[in-house]
Amino acid sequence: MPDIDAEVRGLHPQRSLAWFRFYEELNDFLPAPLRKRRFPHVFARRASIKDMIEALGIPHTEIEVILVNGESVDFTYIVDDGDDISVYPMFESLDIRPVLKLRPQPLRLPRFVLDAHLGRLARYLRLLGFDCLYQNDFHDDELARISSGQQRTLLTRDRILLQRKIISRGYFIRETQPLRQTVEVLRRFDLSGDIRPLGRCSRCNGLLEDVEKDTIKDRLEPRTRRHYQYFRICRDCGQVYWRGSHFRKMTRLIDTLAAAAGGEIAPASHS
Repeated sequence: MPDIDAEVRGLHPQRSLAWFRFYEELNDFLPAPLRKRRFPHVFARRASIKDMIEALGIPHTEIEVILVNGESVDFTYIVDDGDDISVYPMFESLDIRPVLKLRPQPLRLPRFVLDAHLGRLARYLRLLGFDCLYQNDFHDDELARISSGQQRTLLTRDRILLQRKIISRGYFIRETQPLRQTVEVLRRFDLSGDIRPLGRCSRCNGLLEDVEKDTIKDRLEPRTRRHYQYFRICRDCGQVYWRGSHFRKMTRLIDTLAAAAGGEIAPASHS
């Protein structure tokens, strides 16, 4: 677009110019006129490509590949006058290692940490068997440290939090309703085939294991002790699970989520 390039430069003769094109869901963060199109970005001083992209409103954690003039670069690249920049989101289902510069490789079966506003999402993901750290009093600094130190993908609806340099893996949740959020995460990280239901404690995220009834019978209500024989217990918090009326509700919910995500599920254990 040499004519448009000349026109923009004519309006800003003392400044540099780069062209950007963002792909797929990265456009969610852009104003409508800039979505799904190549557009000029005028800048007065040299800056890293990470800083420039985040100044446009896109958290770096949403990005998997950056091409500048057809070559893959990392976040430290300093944008130069005339650069043509293409920015792509995470590719969880494709092998992009030949062009990947931002991370070693995509995480398969990622572990998550969720911010304080996503408690119901954390419960649903744990119900499906995924490793999710969540506390309703997590502060932003703590979330960032956990995400970085434990290599957990941070799930949040706070795009400013995702712009912290310490965070390398994160995802901005678009949906506002918890069931829709769960399906969004399953689809976004291609997890439908990795659902292992009822293997984690929905309260604390600990792993569940079978337990003999005799060892926990003193903790059971008389009706539960009389009618149920198979139990599981959380290794961490000691919560006991069994196949009561809640079990049928949970399995229906699991089936609904798996169907919405388009995947098969492993058989549920006798919790």
